[in-house]
Amino acid sequence: MVHAFIMVKTAAGKSEGLLSEIRSLEPVGNAHIVAGNYDIITEVDTGEVYDVLDVASSKIQGLDGVSDTKTYIAMD
Repeated sequence: MVHAFIMVKTAAGKSEGLLSEIRSLEPVGNAHIVAGNYDIITEVDTGEVYDVLDVASSKIQGLDGVSDTKTYIAMD
């Protein structure tokens, strides 16, 4: 099992709308609006590292209003 955090930067005023879209994606477990350099933090659990990359690059980055993502793979 691969556990990862995907940080999402959004366009101004888009965070709340994107939050519900991101939460509906498979295999997203949790997603929250946060304060800081990124606007949304997303937790995913997948079977393979490739699946995490697919969620970040294809599913989340493909949403209208997403301007950047950064992915962190949990090592424990």
